[in-house]
Amino acid sequence: MSHKTEDAEALENQPAWLQSYIESPEKQKVLYKKTLLIVVLSQIFGGAGLAAGITVGALLAKDMLGTDSVAGLPTALFTLGSAGAALVVGRLSQRFGRRAGLASGFLAGGIGAIGVIIAAVTNNYYLLFASLLIYGAGSATNLQARYAGTDLANAKQRATAVSIAMVSTTFGAVAGPNLVEVMGGFALSVGVPALSGPFILAAAAYIIAGLVLLFFLRPDPFVVARAIALAERKANAGNTEFIEEEFTTDKRGIGVAALVMVLTQMVMVAIMTMTPVHMGHHGHGLSAVGMVIGFHIGAMYLPSLLTGVLVDKIGRPVMAIASGVTLLVSGIVAAVAPGDSMLWISLALILLGLGWNFGLISGTALLVDATNPTNRAKMQGSIDVMVALSGASGGMLSGMVVANSSYAFLSLAGGILSLVLIPFVIWSKKNH
Repeated sequence: MSHKTEDAEALENQPAWLQSYIESPEKQKVLYKKTLLIVVLSQIFGGAGLAAGITVGALLAKDMLGTDSVAGLPTALFTLGSAGAALVVGRLSQRFGRRAGLASGFLAGGIGAIGVIIAAVTNNYYLLFASLLIYGAGSATNLQARYAGTDLANAKQRATAVSIAMVSTTFGAVAGPNLVEVMGGFALSVGVPALSGPFILAAAAYIIAGLVLLFFLRPDPFVVARAIALAERKANAGNTEFIEEEFTTDKRGIGVAALVMVLTQMVMVAIMTMTPVHMGHHGHGLSAVGMVIGFHIGAMYLPSLLTGVLVDKIGRPVMAIASGVTLLVSGIVAAVAPGDSMLWISLALILLGLGWNFGLISGTALLVDATNPTNRAKMQGSIDVMVALSGASGGMLSGMVVANSSYAFLSLAGGILSLVLIPFVIWSKKNH
């Protein structure tokens, strides 16, 4: 069946509750605000689940396998897992709505975290690798939840809507790394290895995030937004046969959005992954690592409200360029920072998080601008696959690069690589 036929049938068979949203801008505004509230609540828990793998994943693999060269493997695995999950969550969201896609992803992430705990207890690294792949579903869902807020937002609200979803992640994401020692102590008290403690927190957090969306994200914002868009096209065209032709997709805009998000993710994951190992080599303890990663994750999410306003006010391209420059400065600071200096390492990781924040929000807004309701969720999932794969590459290669050169070389290379997006963004802006 063609998209046109499906759209025509969808318009003819709208349930009464959906029709009431199509006809009432006031109800749409109320649902937009409610959606943001539910997304915020789920993201608080989702952020806590996300932090475990980042903070102790590399250390757990190093302990179990006894070598630094595989320290980047956990990050690579859960980002690779998030790639597959991004595709599935995007397709589920396109077909059944955000509620089905996001709830499924978070629940899968919780199951993966439970698997990591069992792997640590049994010292089974095959189970560890498999579980980290599944755990990555939570990471993918955590990112895709940002799109739910944009479904009912107008063009001048989109980046701000993304930023509200992201800033709420901060509460859990910053708390998570700083609970490393507490959760380690709890893990020991129940007879499991200390490094698996944060994954106990992750399992509970992801499952709660999934249940919040499953029970409360009603009506589904994507289903409502798509119905509204189809009704508007019908009203404009006067004939359902022309609905699909009225929708346009900006391929150049999608390409720029993908490049911005892919590059920022790759650079951020590569440097972030090896920072705990680098700090360990210079005598920093687990609490110090947790604090630095906490600062980093705070910088990834906390500036979001300001970033969202800036992206909406001064434009997507300007903030995308700011992302590349900030990541370059971060790479330089990380490369020259003394290994025993918490201050300089923290500054480098804060700048790394901030550059990623600029890139993700500007890239997300570009992607929403360039798509339409007939392909938006599926396209978002596909681009997030590329983002996750770039993160997996960054995580995997980071350990090998450091093992064969140095952390300073990795940081500097990452900063220089981030500059690639600048000429592309400028060229695209001039030729748009």
